[in-house]
Amino acid sequence: MNDLTPRKTGGSLIERAAKVYDFNAELRARNPLPPVDDAPAPVPLKVVEPVVAETPVFTPPAVRGAVAVIDRAMLAAKGLLVPDAPVGALAEEFRLVKRQLMVTARSLRAADADKSRTILVCSAKPNDGKTYCAVNLAISMAAEREVEVILVDADFAKPDVMARLGIAESMGLLDALADPAVDIEDCVVRTDIAQLSVLPAGTKSHNDTELLGSARTAKLIARLLAADPRRVLIFDSPPVLAASPAAVLAHHVGQTVMVVRADRTVESDLREAVALLDGCEEIQLLLNAVSYAPGGRRFGSYYGQEESK
Repeated sequence: MNDLTPRKTGGSLIERAAKVYDFNAELRARNPLPPVDDAPAPVPLKVVEPVVAETPVFTPPAVRGAVAVIDRAMLAAKGLLVPDAPVGALAEEFRLVKRQLMVTARSLRAADADKSRTILVCSAKPNDGKTYCAVNLAISMAAEREVEVILVDADFAKPDVMARLGIAESMGLLDALADPAVDIEDCVVRTDIAQLSVLPAGTKSHNDTELLGSARTAKLIARLLAADPRRVLIFDSPPVLAASPAAVLAHHVGQTVMVVRADRTVESDLREAVALLDGCEEIQLLLNAVSYAPGGRRFGSYYGQEESK
C-alpha cells in the first residue's frame, strides 16, 4: 500500500485500519527493488464476512483421479462464494481483491516467475477470518479463464480448509514434507469446482515448522508449479502471532494478504505481525468484517436491477 498521508493517532480501529498503511516502506528501504513501470497504486481491499453457523459436511477421502463434490448449498449456508451463482456483493468484493493481487503478480513475474504465482493468506491473531478469506479468494480466482488454483491448508495445528469445503481430511503437505517417497501430486484433491483443487495439511506433527523450514519445501512448491504453468498456489497459514509457520512460508511466496478484522485487530498486533513476515516484500491488507451504513455499501443489488425506463 502506498498511501503516505499523515495519520492522526486517535480515531477508531476501523477508521485507522480502513486507511492504507505502507508497511512495505521499511522493507523496501532495506532491500530496494527496481521500479515497476505502469503498476497502479494498490487500493484498500474490503470484505464483509457474514456470521454463519459452522456445520462441516464430510465426504469420503479423496484419491488421485477422483473428484470431490462440493455441496453448493453448504457453501451458501457458510456465507462462502458459490460458483456460477448470481453475482452479488461478496463476489464483487473478492473480484477487487483478486484483481489487485493479479496486478501485483504481473509486476513480480519478471523477477521471479514462480513466486509470482504464490500467495500467502494470514492474520495477526486467530478468529480474524483468514480461512474464510482464503477459501473465497481461491473460489473467485478459480473463475479466471487461464488459472488453475490449488488452495493449500498450511494451518497445521488447526486445519479447516477441508471442513469448510465439506471434504474429508487425507494425506497432505506435511506427509510429503516428512516422507520423500510421497508424491505431492498424489495429495492434491481435485474438486468439481472448475479449476480449483485443494491440498490438505496432512498428518499432524510436532515438527511442522522444522519440516516447513527444510529445503524440501521449496522443492515441493516448485514441483506443484512446474506441473501446470497456469497454477496459482494460495496458502492458508496459521495466525502470525500464534504460530511460526506463517513467518517461514513468507520466504516462499511472492505476496502476502494480511487479513485485518475491523472490529478486533489492534494496530500494535498488526505492525508486529507484518514485521515477522519480512521474508515477503509484498504485503497487502484485507479489511474484513466491515460494518456498512444503510445505503453506503459499494456493491449489492446492481446485477439484479432492471434498467430504468
